[in-house]
Amino acid sequence: MRTELGATLRLAAPLAAANLLQMLVYAIDVIFVARLGEQALAAASLATTLFGLMMWCTIGLTGACAPLIAAELGRRAHAVREVRRSVRMAMWLAVGVGVIAMLVSAQGEAVLLLTGQDKEVARLAGEFLAILLWATVPNIIAGVLRNFVSAMGRPVFATAITGLAILVNALGNYMFVFGNFGAPAMGLDGSAVSSVITACIMLAAYVAAIQADRRLRRYHVFGRWWRPEWTRLRDLVRIGLPIALIILAEGGLFSSAAFLMGLIGQAELAGHTVALQVAAIAFQIPFGIGQAATIRVGYHFGAGDHAAVGRAGRAALVMAVGYMVLPAGVMILAPRWVLGLYVDPDAPKNAAMVAFAVQYLAIGAAFQLFDGVQAVLAGALRGLQDTRVPMLLALGGYWLGGFTISAWLGLFTPLAGLGVWIGLAVGLVAVAAMLLRRWHRREALGLVGA
Repeated sequence: MRTELGATLRLAAPLAAANLLQMLVYAIDVIFVARLGEQALAAASLATTLFGLMMWCTIGLTGACAPLIAAELGRRAHAVREVRRSVRMAMWLAVGVGVIAMLVSAQGEAVLLLTGQDKEVARLAGEFLAILLWATVPNIIAGVLRNFVSAMGRPVFATAITGLAILVNALGNYMFVFGNFGAPAMGLDGSAVSSVITACIMLAAYVAAIQADRRLRRYHVFGRWWRPEWTRLRDLVRIGLPIALIILAEGGLFSSAAFLMGLIGQAELAGHTVALQVAAIAFQIPFGIGQAATIRVGYHFGAGDHAAVGRAGRAALVMAVGYMVLPAGVMILAPRWVLGLYVDPDAPKNAAMVAFAVQYLAIGAAFQLFDGVQAVLAGALRGLQDTRVPMLLALGGYWLGGFTISAWLGLFTPLAGLGVWIGLAVGLVAVAAMLLRRWHRREALGLVGA
C-alpha cells in the first residue's frame, strides 16, 4: 500500500499542478479582456464557455487512450506497437471530433442567439469564436499527447508545458489585445489570436518533449500516422464517448445552476459565480488524483492483478479524502478570507454578493468531500475501462437528483440560492455513493476480468 501511495502521488502531483496551471491560462484571458469593458468581457465569457465545454468533452472522449495505454503496459512492459496504435487512433479521433467542434464554433453567434443572448454580445462572441476555432484541433491533440506522456510516467512534462502556456498566453494577450511590441491592437479578437498561438505552441512543445525523451521516442507515436486501426478506434469511442457524456452532464448541471441563479437575482448569481470558482480550484487536486487512478488501476488491470487494482483505488481515495478535508475546513472557518482572493469582502458594493457567497461556501464545504470521491472513483473505474454504466449513474444523479432538487428548492421555496447549492450537493453525494458501490462490487460485476 505504501508503494502504491507513492506511485499514485508521483503521478497525481504533476497532473494536479498542470490542472491548476490550466485554470491560470484561462484566467489570463479574463484579466486582459476585462480591461476592454463589460460588453467585451460578457462576449468572451459566453464564447469561452461554449468553446470550453466542447474542449472538455472532446478531450474526455480522446482521453480514453490513457486506460488503454496503461492496460497495454500492464500486460506487457514493452508494448510499443499497441501503445502506438492507441495514440495514433486517438489523434485520428481528435481531428475528427475537432472538425465537428470547429463547425459548431463557426455558428457560435447563431447558437448564442438561440439561448436568448443580447444581439451585440452574441455578434462579438461569434467573431471571437471564428478565430478561436483554429485552436480546437491543436488543443485536442495536445490533450492526447498529455495522456500519453502521463501514462508513460512522464507527467511532469504536462506541468512544464502548461506553465509554458501561461507565459505564451500572457505575452500574446499583451501584444495583440493592446497592440504592444509592434503588434496590431485587435482588442477582443486579439485574445482569441493569443489562444490559438498558445494551443499551437503547446502542441509543438509536446511533440518536442516526446522526441527528446529517450523512452518516449522509441514508441514512434508519430510514425505511420496514415495507417488505420479500426478495432482500436472503436475501443476508443466505446470507452471515451461515455466519458464525454459524463463531463457534459456535470458541466451542464453547474451551467444550469448559474441559469437558475440568474432567475433568482443578480447578487445571488454573483455570489454563486465566486463561490463556484473557489470550489473549482479546490477540485483540481482530486481531479488530478483521479487521472492518476485511471493510469494506476489500468496498469494493474492489464497485468491481471486484482489485489493491486484494489490497492490502487484505495490509495487514490485515501489521498483525495485526506486532501479535501483541508479546503472544506477553510471554506467553513475562513470563508471571507477565501473570497478576498477574488473580491474585496469589505467593500459596501460587494456586501450582498459576499453574504450569499459565504452561505454557498458552507454548502460547498460539505460537498467538497463527495466531489473528490466521485472524481477519483470515476477515474478508477475508467482504469477498468468501465464507463457506460458510470455515465448512466452520473446522468441520473446529476439531473434526476441534483438539478430537480436545485430547481425546486431554488425557485419554489424560500431557500432560493441556498436551495440551488443544496441540490448540487445532493447530486454529487448521489453520484459518489453509486460509484462507490460499483467500485466495491467490481469483482462481482466482472469488471476486473476472470
